[in-house]
Amino acid sequence: MTVASEEEPAGSRDLREPLGKTAGQGIGEWVGIIIAAVIASFILRYYVVQSFYIPSESMVPTLLVHDRVIVNKLSYRFGDIHRGDIIVFERPPRDTNASVKDLIKRVMALPGDTIESRNGAVFVNNAKVDEPYLRTNTPTTDLALRTIPKGEIFVMGDNRTDSYDSRRFGPISESLIVGKASLRIWPASRLGTL
Repeated sequence: MTVASEEEPAGSRDLREPLGKTAGQGIGEWVGIIIAAVIASFILRYYVVQSFYIPSESMVPTLLVHDRVIVNKLSYRFGDIHRGDIIVFERPPRDTNASVKDLIKRVMALPGDTIESRNGAVFVNNAKVDEPYLRTNTPTTDLALRTIPKGEIFVMGDNRTDSYDSRRFGPISESLIVGKASLRIWPASRLGTL
C-alpha cells in the first residue's frame, strides 16, 4: 500500500516571491559594498594608477605648478622605458633634499646611452635630440659627456634653467620609477595626454 504525502507538490510554490530582508541584512550588504569599494580603490591606487600634484616649475612648459597628473604604475611592468617619457620616481639617494618624496622628469637617456650638451643642445649617442617641448631658445648646460650605466636612466626637467635633475644627482636606478605620467587631469582646461 502506498501512502500519499501531504506535502505540497514540488514546483507548486511561486519562487518569485521576495524573501523578507531584515534591516540588518540591508545594512550588511551596504557595508560589504563599501568595503569592496575601499579595497578596489586601494588596489588601484597602490598598484595601477595614482594621481600626483606638481609643486614646482621644473617641468614648465609641459607641466605647470598645481597641475595634477595620472601616473600609470603598470606601464613599465609590461613595456619598456622610452626616451621622452615623463616619469615619476622616488627621490634618489644622491638627492639630499629629504623634504621631497617623489619627482617628475623626462627620460633623456637609457642604459648604455651616451649623453652630453654642446652649444646648449642635448646629444644622445652623438645625435642631437629634437626637443619641441622646451621653450624656444632654452639652453641645456652643465652636462659633460657620460655613459649611462646598466639599470639606470638619465632624467631632466623641461625647464632646463630651473630643474634639479640628473645633471645634479646623476642617473637614477630604474627600480626607483613609480610609473609613467600619461594624463593631465587638472586643471580641466588643460586636460589631455602627455
